[in-house]
Amino acid sequence: MMKPIQYILSVTAATALILLSAAPAYSTQGHGAPEGLYVHQFSHLFFIFAMGILIYWLRSRSLVRESGWRYLQYACVFFLLWSLDAFCVHLLDEYMQWIHVIRIDPWRVQIDAPTGWQWLKWFYYIIKLDHLLCVPGMVFLFLGLRRLSCQPENEDNQPAQGGGP
Repeated sequence: MMKPIQYILSVTAATALILLSAAPAYSTQGHGAPEGLYVHQFSHLFFIFAMGILIYWLRSRSLVRESGWRYLQYACVFFLLWSLDAFCVHLLDEYMQWIHVIRIDPWRVQIDAPTGWQWLKWFYYIIKLDHLLCVPGMVFLFLGLRRLSCQPENEDNQPAQGGGP
């Protein structure tokens, strides 16, 4: 049986080894050949449209009065913004190629923009942080689904106060 201090040291060492040997994980992925980018960009637009329709549907049926559906609406808003953000990132660095990212070392990159467009570097850096929109969306999705799964149903298998599709 391991002593508590040995266990703590073992877990710490294993965690440090995993974290220090990790490969870079990029927040947005690149796409080869123009056709792949076009299809991917179209899928972002379709997803934005779908989230907008779902938000409209939830609000028009007054489902957002219940907390579970309201959380799902918030998730849709964050996912809509996330997809719009990813669309802009792909547009800047792959389609228009206005942004060039050069890896200096594993912890630093250099972002270059056209002359006179230096503000675009900061804009690109901020929108590249798309996880700040996606993660809250996933949290709200989880909270909404959890709330809806705990909600009692009436005899028609419809949500208690909201009405069905």
